[in-house]
Amino acid sequence: MSTSAKEIVRRFYLSDVLNENSVLDKFFHPDLELLWNSTNGLTIMNHSDLVDYFTEMRRTYDDLRVEVSHLLEDGDYVTVRYKYYIKTIENPDEELGIAHFMAIWEVKDGKIFRGHQISQPVTDNDDTSESYHKVKV
Repeated sequence: MSTSAKEIVRRFYLSDVLNENSVLDKFFHPDLELLWNSTNGLTIMNHSDLVDYFTEMRRTYDDLRVEVSHLLEDGDYVTVRYKYYIKTIENPDEELGIAHFMAIWEVKDGKIFRGHQISQPVTDNDDTSESYHKVKV
């Protein structure tokens, strides 16, 4: 039985990417490409770039939590809206929201293959209590 694109993406965002080294190989296609627009401009990442990115996150953060508010599927494409929360190694008792994301992922061969992502840092003006109600998650 084949797993839907939405379920593959959902399982990735529910995974423990900081503590389970196999997560990236399990969910990301070896030919993955991510086009990421952020406050730094456009960054294009491949599979090994994302491995390096999450390796650095493991060194920096004690915990990473993802709050998904939207998860919508159209065939092999899944749109997800989410927010990252972290706990630092220096202060593991305080959780901080760090960034908002929206991504469109293409799933191929049962793995996340190509993505377009936009992110924005969290600010003091964010109203997440009203804007993060879940939609088709």
